[in-house]
Amino acid sequence: MLASRSTALAIGASAMLALPTAFATERLQVVASFSILADMAMNVGGEHVEVTALVGPDSDTHVFSPSPRDARALAEADLVVFNGLRFEGWMERLLDSSDYAGPLVTASDGIDTLAYHGHEHDHAHGYDNVHRHDHDHDHDHDHDHDHDHDHDHDHDHDHDHDHDHDEQDNDDHGHGEASAHYGHDHGDDDPHGWQDLAMGKVYVANIRDGLIEADPDNEADYRENAERYINELEATDAELRELIGEIPASTSVITGHDSFGYFASAYGLRFLSPVGLSSEAEPSAADMARLIDVIREQNVKALFHENMTSPAVINQLAEETDLPIAGTLYADALASEGEASTYLGMMRHNAQVLHGALAEPDRQDHGDDHDHDHSH
Repeated sequence: MLASRSTALAIGASAMLALPTAFATERLQVVASFSILADMAMNVGGEHVEVTALVGPDSDTHVFSPSPRDARALAEADLVVFNGLRFEGWMERLLDSSDYAGPLVTASDGIDTLAYHGHEHDHAHGYDNVHRHDHDHDHDHDHDHDHDHDHDHDHDHDHDHDHDHDEQDNDDHGHGEASAHYGHDHGDDDPHGWQDLAMGKVYVANIRDGLIEADPDNEADYRENAERYINELEATDAELRELIGEIPASTSVITGHDSFGYFASAYGLRFLSPVGLSSEAEPSAADMARLIDVIREQNVKALFHENMTSPAVINQLAEETDLPIAGTLYADALASEGEASTYLGMMRHNAQVLHGALAEPDRQDHGDDHDHDHSH
């Protein structure tokens, strides 16, 4: 199911002679559930893929409602990539309506998930002493690509694989594993695994393996692209650790909804919000009162908007606490333009905004040293 893209034909005998090789370039049609996964897929797929994001930049996956056009996009796709962990509550319905029968990549498959505890943290939603669930799936990395996928959407797959995150060689990861991850309340596990760049490497490896399954002829390129991209993730992770390391330990960060648990766990901050994991939730008056008490008790310095949630709640908190709103963080969606329009750019942007607002005054200029060209 590869879509052809005709190249323009030049006039002249030389162009006619070249026609058999230049006439068409086939690219793998990849559909990703939201913008962050789409950017990952483009980095790994490179020139071999055309990627469509169902939920675009600055848009909210929680409230997305698929259209017939989206079902057609899946029907014509060669590969579908989604997060899993109940993040896309609409995905099973969309797969059924599209009759998609190709490979599925569950990008979060194999990450060490975080348990979400909601109100347990100082009577406000958030993460403090977060707990990881180490998913030992025993993934086998023999590169034989003998994936036995039943694509009638029963998705009954055995997770008996041997897993090595250090090499990021997660062959056989995350394909067709939809049933355990659907739903809209997110269950007990936080689905926002991409907010930790170490988990992001697992996402990239899963996407790489899905591309190889769908297009084995270009396996070498997908492996090379993934290795390069994982190296970039590791370099960015080092930048983030340096920046966030200059923020006082256990500093509390207030955001619109609980989407930064993996960031908190990886980089040592504490995130609180007036609502839970889904941006659809509305805080009660009691939630707001408790959070205001926490803000005052912990001497919180600043509040932060999120790009795809309503600013109203954070604005209300700012009015009631006289705290500044220090900027916009990106959690579930990339920006439409600017640095945060890529996954790695988004992660750097968030770290720089947090550093600028929360680092000790003599350290705040240090963030400018990291604001250099990261174009790839």
